[in-house]
Order: sequence, then structure tokens, then C-alpha cells
Amino acid sequence: MRCVGRLLTGLWLLSVVLIAQAPPDGLQPVATMKQLMVDVIHPASNSLLLAVNRGGPGDEKGWAEARRSALTLAESGNLLIMRNRSAAWVADARLLIDVGAIAYRAAAARDARALAALADRIDTSCTTCHTQFRPNVFPAARQ
Repeated sequence: MRCVGRLLTGLWLLSVVLIAQAPPDGLQPVATMKQLMVDVIHPASNSLLLAVNRGGPGDEKGWAEARRSALTLAESGNLLIMRNRSAAWVADARLLIDVGAIAYRAAAARDARALAALADRIDTSCTTCHTQFRPNVFPAARQ
């Protein structure tokens, strides 16, 4: 009887994990995680951080790029959540959503100072997730 109880508990836990990681009904991911990171998220974060390091966008074309990049980061967090709904993953993806949304508002207001103030938060949103889920990218400090 104990074995059956353990088996049922194990199956229940497995189903909870699978449900938590399944995309919401009707949504079907197209890109792989690598494609999202390499072709969408990294270029958007890099574009924003380059603009900040260069003193902010200098013209309307630059501000439009900043808005696109910020919006891309914010919506990318939603794409990441679509792939995995575990609590830690969602918390890390929400960091990206939050900073992307704030960066979008700063870019829409053409506020270079506000955009520059977000540089560390943009970087933190990436490194927080990578530290936890990509330890080969950010290995633990040697003691």
C-alpha cells in the first residue's frame, strides 16, 4: 500500500510540474529559448545599454529604437513565462517585464536621465535569471 501511495504522490507532483511548465491554452511557442535570447532579448538589451553608454539617443530614430528595444524586453518576459511557469522562473521574467516597461516610458518621454538610471536594473534582470538558470554562463564564485 505504501508503494502505491508513493507512486500516486509522485505522479501528482509530476503532473503539477508539467502543468506549471506547459504553455497556456491556445499558445504555441515558435522560437526556441536560444533563438529568443540570441535574436530578440540580447539585441534589445544591448541596444538600450549602448544608447545609455553613449549618453542617450540623439535623435528621433534613436528614441524610436530605444522604445522598440524597451518594449521588446517587456514583452519578452511574457514570452519567457509562456515557456515555464515555475515560481522562480516567473519571478525572474517579471524583472524583465518591469524594467522593460519602465524603460519604455522613459524612452517615450525622451528622458535620457531616466533611461540611464535603468542600466543597472536591465543588467540585473538578465544576470539574476542567468545566475539561477544558466550557471554555465555565470558560475558560482569560487571560495
